[in-house]
Amino acid sequence: MRLNFKLIASILGLLAAFNGGFMLLCLPFSLYFKDDTFNALLLSSAISLVAGVTIFYLYKQPRETQLRKREGYVIVTTGWLTMSLTGTLPYILSGSIPSFTNAFFETLSGYSTTGASILTDIESLDKGILLWRSLTQWIGGMGIIVLTVAIIPMLGIGGMQLFMAEAPGITPDKLKPRIADTAKRLWLIYIGLTGLEAVLLMLGDMGFYDAINHALTTMATGGFSTKNASVAHFTSPYIHYVIIIFMFLAGTNFTLTYFGLHGQLKKVWENEEFRNYLLNTLGFSLFVGVIVYFVADESMEESFRNALFQVVSIITTTGYVTADFTSWTPFVLVIFFMLMFVGGSAGSTAGGVKVVRHIVLLKNSLLELRRQMHPHAVIPVRLNNKAIDKDITSNVLAFLIIYFMVFSTGSIIVAAFDIDFLTSIGAVATCLGNIGPGIGSVGPVDNFAHLPAGSKWFLTFLMLLGRLELFTVLILFTPSFWRQN
Repeated sequence: MRLNFKLIASILGLLAAFNGGFMLLCLPFSLYFKDDTFNALLLSSAISLVAGVTIFYLYKQPRETQLRKREGYVIVTTGWLTMSLTGTLPYILSGSIPSFTNAFFETLSGYSTTGASILTDIESLDKGILLWRSLTQWIGGMGIIVLTVAIIPMLGIGGMQLFMAEAPGITPDKLKPRIADTAKRLWLIYIGLTGLEAVLLMLGDMGFYDAINHALTTMATGGFSTKNASVAHFTSPYIHYVIIIFMFLAGTNFTLTYFGLHGQLKKVWENEEFRNYLLNTLGFSLFVGVIVYFVADESMEESFRNALFQVVSIITTTGYVTADFTSWTPFVLVIFFMLMFVGGSAGSTAGGVKVVRHIVLLKNSLLELRRQMHPHAVIPVRLNNKAIDKDITSNVLAFLIIYFMVFSTGSIIVAAFDIDFLTSIGAVATCLGNIGPGIGSVGPVDNFAHLPAGSKWFLTFLMLLGRLELFTVLILFTPSFWRQN
């Protein structure tokens, strides 16, 4: 069957229109702060809305049109590119980031919730543009495709294929039988937690504008800040702890958050991935905190808080910083580099490998030893006391092998741009894992502005690859995908 390119085009048009609509949210802030980007934001919104609506209606399909899985893969990948391309308009038209390479890098870093930035003076940007920068992460956090899944059924097009393509492999349990209902409930939780965090940050004497921006990028596990020093700009321990809590929540499976909000705490604790996620986070934080206490001139509480903040930020792939972890001895640096390959929970806004994949890998490896002793025994991998299908185990193993192959090959490619070893592996690890700060010259107190243009385009590709969990993008490069059946 041929791909329905008209259907694909119509949905891409819808995504561009959505982007234009979100840009309008920045206009009141631009007016209030009397900055110079109002016209650029308005024009960017108009271009996105007009182009998007025109394409949507030009290629609009009958209500009974069915979206197949192959179209779903194409729409997810090209949808993120469409959002990123239209998302560059406010930067370029306002002159905030005149270079298209840099503007696209910053925009896709936003939608992929990576948080890697080419900006050297964030605080010099107008308020309207900074809010748009934060919004790109908030939109990408839950996934614009999930939002579309909630809308498309009203247009008579099924959305399951899009949801599955957005979260391949191990996916969160449905909260309700219909996928559209699931998407709506996820978005309600997402919006509710964002609003709650903003209120709590304002109670800690953070200004309204900064609170809104940091709430948007915390729940997205994106890490864009309105300050050059990131969260380190705010010295209040209260603000740090609020952000720590919401980073952790954002890295938790949103299905479990739903259960927790409905008082089903036992169901949350019985989840094996959540227990490992929580205990690993606390364990690494305590371990690093003890080291920081002895190597840095800080109190015990401050040492633990800084360690906890950095560990949660890296594991959840948020990327905020309150301290430069690369200065905490080489041993701690190695620990944080390893944490870049952990990731948050499946079904969260976090990027990375995901905790559940590590659990499946470890269990399968240990069980393989038993299978060697008992070659005829059927010993399945069990998760949450349930046997996992062999296909899922194979998917996890394939994902991890491909992930580390991409990391290794990517590091070599980036190094070919005459970039030093630490920076190469740090840049690839952080972009592929959608984390933000890396090591080397792209560490917590640095940025990506100095990298060659070619390396920026490659790292941008890795951001997309990591955000869509490899298979969704790589499958488009296989001849069999394009072969007509």
